[in-house]
Amino acid sequence: MKANCYVSKGTMKVERVPDPKILNSQDAIVRITSSAICGSDLHLFNGFIPTVESGDIFGHEFMGEVVETGKGVKNLKKGDRVVVPFPIACGTCYNCGRKMFSICENSNPNAWMAEKLFGHSLSGVFGYSHMLGGFPGGQAEYARVPFADVGPIKVPDGLTDEQVLFLSDIFPTGYMGAEMCDIKKGDVIAVWGCGPVGQLAMASAYLLGAERVIGIDRYEYRLRMARERAKAETINYEEADVYDTLMEMTGGRGPDSVIDAVGMEAHTPGPIATYDRVKQAMMLETDRPHVLREAIMSCRSGGTVSVIGVYGGFIDKFPMGAVMNRSLTIKTGQCHVQRYTKPLLERIQKGEIDPSFVITHRVKFDDAPEMSKVFRDKEDDCVKVVLKP
Repeated sequence: MKANCYVSKGTMKVERVPDPKILNSQDAIVRITSSAICGSDLHLFNGFIPTVESGDIFGHEFMGEVVETGKGVKNLKKGDRVVVPFPIACGTCYNCGRKMFSICENSNPNAWMAEKLFGHSLSGVFGYSHMLGGFPGGQAEYARVPFADVGPIKVPDGLTDEQVLFLSDIFPTGYMGAEMCDIKKGDVIAVWGCGPVGQLAMASAYLLGAERVIGIDRYEYRLRMARERAKAETINYEEADVYDTLMEMTGGRGPDSVIDAVGMEAHTPGPIATYDRVKQAMMLETDRPHVLREAIMSCRSGGTVSVIGVYGGFIDKFPMGAVMNRSLTIKTGQCHVQRYTKPLLERIQKGEIDPSFVITHRVKFDDAPEMSKVFRDKEDDCVKVVLKP
């Protein structure tokens, strides 16, 4: 089969690789009909996530048709059309029993690697480094799906791939980011990052009852999408001071909750950007946390800081004093996708939201390596890329 494979930092290549096989009685093989390039993939592509090896197949947002199942699979059969969540979860461990699927205790065969960095392991993740299992990802023609009775959700007739594809990651992630804000009637929510996850976090905040949503970014095409499609007010952080503008927009109080949908590769003008880049280059910090700092300082006292942008390791100048003294609550986590797929599918079916509004590029699979660069470099007004194997 063809697959989009990592070569080296900043370089991908579509190559011929062996077809996946059933390795466990709970496996399924899925012929992929649609997959996507995620902003999280760019952290791998840019060399910020350890234990990525040449030849690794990227991609954790994919869907398709079941072509084979192991003997132990009960809920799926050949021909079923499914969306596959990015966390691989066993469904039976302590954390899965509490619907915290992204920290499944049984699905990462390389848990010891993750424990070295995080203290405890995450679940296995498709196409996201050997530290998280070394599972081949979904930017390919076929994928092996472990614990197939737990993850994939069947797609009803009448829905297109594009309407449901993002149930694999970015829609549940954006929704969980908004849900963690515990939104009350009249709340104002500020979202840093108007990429795909940020767009869906803004849309989800309205679904959950926010009165006003404010999106923060520097690219006009992303800010325009936030205004036109997510119905948010916007701030361009290169044209206005974010903290001062948020205070002015909220009568000096600050947003009720804030969402960091950026994570470890945040950009910012001024000396702090140079500081973070130098420390990152010297391996004195792994992530550039400017957005997290700014979100904490901007949130109203007693509010919630929701973090759904990916962080990989260690950060500097974390304003813990503001968190503690101002009674802020921080909520975060890789999305527990399996918790959300069914209720969000129902919202799509009811017409409450169509997550496909974030798609700007639909390309042939062979264009995946080039589109990784286009997406990373914010070229051609690129917000979200969908691949067709």
